[in-house]
Amino acid sequence: MTRYSMVVQWSDEDQLFLVTIPEFAELVVMPCTHGSTRSEAIQNGEEVIEMYLEAWQAEGESIPEAKTLQIA
Repeated sequence: MTRYSMVVQWSDEDQLFLVTIPEFAELVVMPCTHGSTRSEAIQNGEEVIEMYLEAWQAEGESIPEAKTLQIA
């Protein structure tokens, strides 16, 4: 599993859990994926992270740094 952040939020409008990946926000359209359950959304989010990382690596693109939560 990667160390990238995922934000999972319920959407009343879509009736789905939507997933955004903060480190990818400037590179891809958000939200990145979704799921009908929180678990499904998280699994889909992990797959999207891996897919983007593999594609960027194959294309020789720079890969965004995973951010670490800093607690003061």
